[in-house]
Amino acid sequence: MKTKFISIQEALDTGKGEVSIRGWAHRQRGSNKLKFVVLRDVSNIIQCVLKKEDLESQWDEIDKIQVETSLQLTGTLAKDERAPTGYELKVKKVDIIGTSDKFPITKDQSYEYTLDMRHLSIRSRKMIATLKIRSTIFGAIHEYFRAKGFYEYHSPSFTPNAAEGGSTLFKVDYFGKEMFLTQTWQLYAEAGIQALEKIYTIAPSFRAEKSKTSRHLTEYWHAEMEEAWTSFENLQDHAEALLKLIVSKVLKENKKELEILGRDLKKLEPTIKKAFPRMTYDEVLKILETNANMKIPWGKDLRTIEEDELSKMYDTPIIVTGYPKQVKAFYMKEDPDNPKVVQGFDIIGPEGYGELVGASQREEDIDKLIEEIKAEGGDPKEYEWYLDTRRYGSMPRGGFGMGVERIISWICGLDNIKDAIAFPRTMTRTHP
Repeated sequence: MKTKFISIQEALDTGKGEVSIRGWAHRQRGSNKLKFVVLRDVSNIIQCVLKKEDLESQWDEIDKIQVETSLQLTGTLAKDERAPTGYELKVKKVDIIGTSDKFPITKDQSYEYTLDMRHLSIRSRKMIATLKIRSTIFGAIHEYFRAKGFYEYHSPSFTPNAAEGGSTLFKVDYFGKEMFLTQTWQLYAEAGIQALEKIYTIAPSFRAEKSKTSRHLTEYWHAEMEEAWTSFENLQDHAEALLKLIVSKVLKENKKELEILGRDLKKLEPTIKKAFPRMTYDEVLKILETNANMKIPWGKDLRTIEEDELSKMYDTPIIVTGYPKQVKAFYMKEDPDNPKVVQGFDIIGPEGYGELVGASQREEDIDKLIEEIKAEGGDPKEYEWYLDTRRYGSMPRGGFGMGVERIISWICGLDNIKDAIAFPRTMTRTHP
């Protein structure tokens, strides 16, 4: 009869009797008569006891088991409080599926080395926990927008235009023609809303920022939405509700993974329970001058140091509106009550995790849009197709973008955004 394998977590939930499990040797130790193997699969770990007297005919093979050997084991469960997850498997049958050389990753190696070996270090319990939380977050984003009547929509990765600033564009030789890797779907999304009205995407974006900080990736996953007929207040409501849903889903579905990561759940709970503070850029400058002795000239964008100082004062994300027009993109709509600022907002994450969301109402007036393109040194002729979205039935519109790895870093309490994605790409990291 074919053996029925169950996950390690299912075996732990059963708590007794004979079970068959499979996975990889996470740790191993022992003598020439007794071996302890901590087996890992995607669900959990369990300590397995292999005795020579029970497995005499295979002992030479068993004695060569090393970390990451893949195994199929059958045995009897026994409660043991000393074991890592409270149970041991007393093994009766062993099938060694794939042998392992001496595993090159140990506790003593540097962080950079583990990144060099990410194709193997991805198997660590912390990386597995993070990637499972990442999957929950992606699912929550889809759930939120579909429940609100949004359609999933996709735009090209090769684009002829800059959207966020020419200095951060990756140039591509496209059959002899210069093209760029997309910084955002936004320009193409604005065309899409005049067909579908409410759209969203989760897709890679590319920024050629010469940054070596722990917060930046050159390739990251971008959750973006765009909506016709929306208001500035409605955009803020969407962004806040989305973040609340994401955090609530992770707290519900990934408590075990957060525990593996050592995350303090009490630091995430206020995001669900409290309304996010909403304040203007001008108010932020006053708060920072009064409470942090930081005097910032009006018109300068908030840097990491200012965002971090602001985040120390609140236990939830913070919505900051009314940024100076000079530091924001050409397509952001002027505030009708103050032409020096735009109807845009950033959401600053708590605990020093920086900008999580960037959003704005889009300028719907074609003449003003052309003026802004010229003011930024652009040629309106290169944006003719985009300007057509204003020539033929323009209307109020807005949207936002959210860097998913920033969200993952914050929720998981990661020290470095490189651990929020399986294979990070940065200014200096292109391998593996």
